[in-house]
Amino acid sequence: MKTKRRKLSVWQLLALLYLGGTLLGSILLILPFATKDGQETTYLNALFTAASAVCITGLTPYDVAVHWTLFGQLVILILIQMSGLGFMTLVSAAFLIFGRSMSMSNRNALMLDSRGTRSGLKILLLRILAGTAICETVGALLLMIRFIPDFGAGNGIYFSIWHSISAFCNAGFDLMGNTETGLFVSLTAYVGDPLVTLTVSALIILGGLGFCVWGDIIDCKLNFKKYQMNTKVVLVVNCVLVLTGTALFLLFERNNPTYSGLNFGEKLLASFFNAVTPRTAGFATTESTSLSNSGYLLTVVLMFIGGGSGSTAGGIKIGTFTVIIMGMLAAFRGKRDINIGKKRIAYSSLSEALAILAACLAILILAILAICTIQPALPFKSILFECVSAVSNTGLTLDTTVHLNAASSVIIIFLMYAGRVGILTLALALGQTRATAEIRRPIDNLLIG
Repeated sequence: MKTKRRKLSVWQLLALLYLGGTLLGSILLILPFATKDGQETTYLNALFTAASAVCITGLTPYDVAVHWTLFGQLVILILIQMSGLGFMTLVSAAFLIFGRSMSMSNRNALMLDSRGTRSGLKILLLRILAGTAICETVGALLLMIRFIPDFGAGNGIYFSIWHSISAFCNAGFDLMGNTETGLFVSLTAYVGDPLVTLTVSALIILGGLGFCVWGDIIDCKLNFKKYQMNTKVVLVVNCVLVLTGTALFLLFERNNPTYSGLNFGEKLLASFFNAVTPRTAGFATTESTSLSNSGYLLTVVLMFIGGGSGSTAGGIKIGTFTVIIMGMLAAFRGKRDINIGKKRIAYSSLSEALAILAACLAILILAILAICTIQPALPFKSILFECVSAVSNTGLTLDTTVHLNAASSVIIIFLMYAGRVGILTLALALGQTRATAEIRRPIDNLLIG
């Protein structure tokens, strides 16, 4: 008697795709010709780098420009691009290109990965691919204006393409390493440069909006009233976070040593970039280690919130954050319904949002406790920053990554993977069992507050 083969669930398929990409990337990065002469790559660090690229995080134990050959750099860049588009987007695009029909599970996985609707799936895919190509191409052309004079024609073009893809995918990997000091300088040389700063910021913001937000804007043009509620929330909350963050960074970091020598316009530009990059790109035009306590906490909060659902950004996402805040306000006001504008949010959305928040906090606390126990010499402030950066797929660091031992590195790899796949997706992938009839228990009360 034949046993029925159990199919992978949508959640398990997504989790395995990201895991498979990480393992494949680590194998390619451990190859001898992926590392420059005089450098040595351990498998754990190759795995760490591959996980960071697939999870579009940007944390790395090595300076990309100093350690990896052109082959190694291209492996990292391809992993970033594939994950930025979404593995299921690429798989589904291949089905469409070669004229093969997609199974319902593939369609469901794509919708989970890009938060779309089943109608107009082909149009959605074309918009994702075309929109990504256009944004990254325009970004690269703008960066060439500055990078070609600075680095020469060949390196200038290569650097422009690399940083455009890395910024749009919210990855945070850069090629600006300093071979003399070995320090990760990121974009600090361009702190007062409007062309580089605004171009990279625009790419980060566009990548962090989400593919379906693009589609809604294209369909409805500039008619804000016709936008779906998700589009309105993402646009409004994103603007509020960026503008508020810019003003607060300008206030908090006015006496920052890295702001010395900058005029007001350049300080405003640096503050704007500091408000954009934690959402969740990982580039830096000022040293993260020089942040004031207020700037440090603001950066942690922005990293934790992240960008829009179905985008290249990480974090708990804008939608999750908004539902929790509106649910809290409704509860404090004694209202039964959670209203946003003229629409009402289902309580099931609040339950999912709170579950994601609670799971993220629980994982963070456990990871921080573990690393504090394993490496007590590391400052708590640095460990907290590193863990939030990893689970939110941001990539900012207080120069902690290079000091992690093997056990701590494994913990950070898990945080990056969980953050990219999604806490809810990972939980369903690991815990999903055969469907059973749900038994509803009698209602009782528990004291709250």
